[in-house]
Amino acid sequence: MGDSRTESFHNSTRRDAVGAFTKIISFPPHFAHKRRMSSRSEIARQITEAGIVAVVRTATFEDVAPVCDALVAGGVIGLEITLTVPDALRALRETSARFGSRALLGAGTVLNAEQCRAVIDAGAQFVVSPITKLELISAAHAADKPVMIGAYTPTEAQLAHEAGADFIKIFPADKLGPGYIKNLRAPLPHLRIVPTGGVDLQTAPEFLRAGCAALGVGSSLIVADLVKGKRWSELTELAAKFVQVVREARGR
Repeated sequence: MGDSRTESFHNSTRRDAVGAFTKIISFPPHFAHKRRMSSRSEIARQITEAGIVAVVRTATFEDVAPVCDALVAGGVIGLEITLTVPDALRALRETSARFGSRALLGAGTVLNAEQCRAVIDAGAQFVVSPITKLELISAAHAADKPVMIGAYTPTEAQLAHEAGADFIKIFPADKLGPGYIKNLRAPLPHLRIVPTGGVDLQTAPEFLRAGCAALGVGSSLIVADLVKGKRWSELTELAAKFVQVVREARGR
């Protein structure tokens, strides 16, 4: 059966499946436009429970809203809008107003304390840096927000932890892999690690089994061709697959 009616049936089935899945995992509707001021520890707990932080690094400002819509519809509620996005502060403000408590909004590629304060003022609930910039910790904590500090080596990771980082962003993790995380946490089990780079549907369970607190997912989720072609329903389906993989890896 390869006719158009069969194709229509399968498309409808996929839409129904994604819709049903979204209803299960979405926040209740009455939270849609409300944002209770969560504490730093509450936000950190929510990030860990969500398990996925989508790294939203789009080439245009206009793509941010539909990308975030598609991700949240698929159950990925951790959204990290990077400062490399054109007009990123505006994107943060509009995304914060758009989703309220339905999403955990973060800002990525934050490189100094001034940027840290600016993204929090724009609505970011957590701050992410690709580098070991310790001044970000006091700036984020002054606003009662958690921060992910970038690290690559055990020394950088431990220094960031001792300085008070809520999470350690191992970046780039694509060449290191889950085995590196496992070996790193053997002597340093207190580290709350969020790897970014190299996390896809196949490696996600391995990273979680290695002891990661959550996963930073970029191009393997926000696929360039899907964004360029504005294939938002396919992005929603892919987001739902990532959520399901994380749930299964955690035994939920």
